[in-house]
Order: sequence, then structure tokens, then C-alpha cells
Amino acid sequence: MQTLSDLLQIGHAVANAISAPGRRPLTYSGLRRHVEKTVASLNQIGIGRNDRVAIVLPNGPEMATAFISVAAGATAAPLNPTYQQTEYDFYLEDLGTKALLVTAGSDSSAVAAAEALSIPVLEIHVGVEDAAGVFDIQPRTLPAEKSSVVGFAEPDDVALILHTSGTTSRPKIVPLLQRNLCASARNIKQTLALDPIDHCLNVMPLFHIHGLMAALLASLSAGASLCCTPGFNALQFFAWLDAEKPSWYTAVPTMHQAILARARRNQEIIASANLRFVRSSSASLPPQVMAELEDTFNAPVIEAYGMTEASHQMTSNPLPPALRKPGSVGIAIGLEVGIMDDAGHLLPHGNIGEIVIRGANVTPGYENNPAANAENFTNGWFRTGDQGEQDDMGYVMIRGRLKEIINRGGEKISPREVDEVLMDHPAVQQVVTFALPHPKLGEDVAAAVVLKAGAIATERDIREYAATYLANFKVPRKVLIMDEIPKGPTGKLKRIGMAEQLGLA
Repeated sequence: MQTLSDLLQIGHAVANAISAPGRRPLTYSGLRRHVEKTVASLNQIGIGRNDRVAIVLPNGPEMATAFISVAAGATAAPLNPTYQQTEYDFYLEDLGTKALLVTAGSDSSAVAAAEALSIPVLEIHVGVEDAAGVFDIQPRTLPAEKSSVVGFAEPDDVALILHTSGTTSRPKIVPLLQRNLCASARNIKQTLALDPIDHCLNVMPLFHIHGLMAALLASLSAGASLCCTPGFNALQFFAWLDAEKPSWYTAVPTMHQAILARARRNQEIIASANLRFVRSSSASLPPQVMAELEDTFNAPVIEAYGMTEASHQMTSNPLPPALRKPGSVGIAIGLEVGIMDDAGHLLPHGNIGEIVIRGANVTPGYENNPAANAENFTNGWFRTGDQGEQDDMGYVMIRGRLKEIINRGGEKISPREVDEVLMDHPAVQQVVTFALPHPKLGEDVAAAVVLKAGAIATERDIREYAATYLANFKVPRKVLIMDEIPKGPTGKLKRIGMAEQLGLA
């Protein structure tokens, strides 16, 4: 299995592949026909292998099948539907986009950006009787030049292209090959022991690598099924859980916390649920949240560690009866992981350094960025930018992003360590620790906190609690008690830039 067209052959013809709340499901034979038809339509329009098609669609089954179809015969470039036009201006031009795919009649600012850049706009039209994910493509305008390289993509063609988050610098372009995606799908399938009877409830956005790989492609690589919701909604989650009876779902920690906040009023649904496991990735999962999830759903929680450059998953805690280590992100499955010092030497187990990876799922390199490639690739290893260590059993513990480590006058503080202490406070529901600019020390420690419903605590209470468990220099000098902490578009809490976002810089 080296291409997405190979991956689509795995599921049984009459088995369900894609479903959505209130929609007729799409079988694997239906999905294969749809992908073949869509690739042929793109070729007829003038789009072929390695041509980049930006996809701006709402979460749902059409987004899932549009990604699969475009990636199978061209290069998919999914973009956040909530971007502003200036953001679309940058991403569409930076990617060298050949066409933009939107819903019929879309008034998205992506359309205005595409028209300003003379990029053809393609519309998807969904029939009232169509199964979930089925659509026709109708172009508003046609490409000026037609591709001569048509048909299904080959293993070394670029299937998916994404930008890094660009929090501290210009976003870098990450091309992921057909074989990268297939390797990652296999790794996740193996980690989670997925088989055709599994059914995933997807609440992750499908413009993000987490949802595309862990929920969508890993499920299809096992011949399993996927329910594509309109996106995460804590008010709807338990209704979907009741209706779909999924065997698992995957989410970021803030989503898990929102689900737990509504768990008490949905005990009957939880009692009838049959989750085989719950997966968490894309940000560190506080051990307290892991324990509460397992107690609530009576199912193991599998924490994984991923990033775009690795086609998502790098390590994961395994399923029982194998050992899971709360506080770790597990072991490498299907690739190699090491710890490297600044000079590029691999360190023995137990030493702290930068986490590095290599394997079939890793991007061959950033596009048109030799400086970034020289900085991030050493002797065939990709440097993740995360500080951590690996124990004798191969389990990886992350201390934090190297760029997020707080340098308080030369004293280095891991924000994750402070997070975990504050999460033990009985009144605290959610926390993010971040660097606060300081005129003499350079940086100091600050934390934003959300309290549990009905709980009462002051900034002084929380600081005094932290001082009981942390050295004085690690105790937050500023604690903001908030109703909600600002999140990124995928629901992640972002430490870098938090001080500026909260008006503290």
C-alpha cells in the first residue's frame, strides 16, 4: 500500500466507509466509484498529478471524500474555512494553487482571494438523494493550462500539502507524499488494532492532519467506517455518541475537557456507549484528564504524539494489555525515535535532549526552504523541536517545545510541569502556562486558568498552592482566572503569543 488509490481497495465492497448524522452511508464500492469519477472530472477540467487544489469546505462527509479524491489524483491543500481573505491571499499564492474547491454558491472570502489571483474556482454540488460524501464538480472557470499527467497518483507524488503553524516565523510548506500518508495510516492502524468492525466518530476538523490521518485514513486503511460530524460540538457530542455507537473517537485535550464537563448530565448515554478506547493527540493531555476520561467511559485512553512533518503520529501509548505510561506519549510504532544533543549526537536512554524521528511517514523536506531543511534535518533524522527523554523501554516523555521553555534569568522552566501541578488544584478545570515578558529576567511564568463549574479560587489561592509543590522560580507570578482560554482553530491551546493575546506583553 503505497498510494491512496491502493488504500481504498482494502475495505469490503458492501461495507460502510463514510457516514454522517442523518445521512445515508457511503459504502466502499460507492467510495471507490466516487473517487474514480472525481479524479476523471479533475483530469477533464485540466488538473492532474501534483497540481495543487485548495479545499475550503465545512467539516462533513463531502470534505472527507473531497480530500481523498483530490489527494488520489492531484495534491490536496485543505485550508481552514474561517480564514480571512488576507490569509487566503497568502496561502493560495504561497502554495501555487491551480484551483480552489468550494461548495456550490459559496461566498467564502477564499473565492474572492482566488478570483483576485486568477485561480479557477470549482464547485461541488450535492444531490438530495446522494449518499454521504457524494458530489459532482462543476467549474466556474477553467485552468489556463491543462495537465498532461493524469490518472491516479504514484507513490512519490505529493498527496497533501500543508503549512506549519508559523507562530514564531513565516509558515513553512510541508509536502507529504503518497507513501508518507500510507505509512502513517498503517502505523496508526497498527497502534490502535483497527479492524473492519471499528467505527470512528470524527469531531476533528478535516483541514488538520490529526483528523485527516488518525480518523479518516487510518479507518479506511483498516476497512473500517467513519462518521463525519459537522465539527466538534460539546452540546451535540453525546447525541452523536448515542446514535452512532462508535468504537472510538480521537480529539485534542481541550475537546476531551469540554466533553467531561457535560458528562454528568449524559450518564444514560455513557452507560450504553461501547467505546473500545479513546484517543488523544496534538497537545499534551494532563494526567488528571486522562484519569477522568477513563473513569467516565470505562475505556483506556491512548495518548499519541504527532506533528505535520511526520504525517501526524510519531509515538503512541499502546492498547492494553501492553503497558501505558501516563505522562508519556508512548513508544514508536513503524518508525524510529531518538534523543539528540545540540551537536547532532544521539544520546543514551535517560538523557534529556531534542526528540528526533526518521521513517517512511516523514516528509522528505520543506519546500523551497534549504535553510529550514539544514536546521531541521540532521544525519537523516528530523528534529521535532520538542525537548524530552526516552526511558529504557522506549517510552518518550516530552518536557515541552524548545521554543516554549520559559527562560527566567537563566533558569529553565517547562510549562507542562507547571500545568500538571495546577491541574491538581481541586478548583481548576483547565490551565495553560506561558512566558510573560520581564524587563530584567527576560521572561517570567504566567498561567491562565479556568475554574470548575461552581468552584471558587483566587489568584492568591492558586499561587500558594503552586508554591507547595514547585520551586519558587517556577511559581507563576501572574495567574489569570478566565471563563475561557483562547484556542487555535483546531482547539489547541497555544503558549507562544499567549501573553500578547491576553494583553500582558
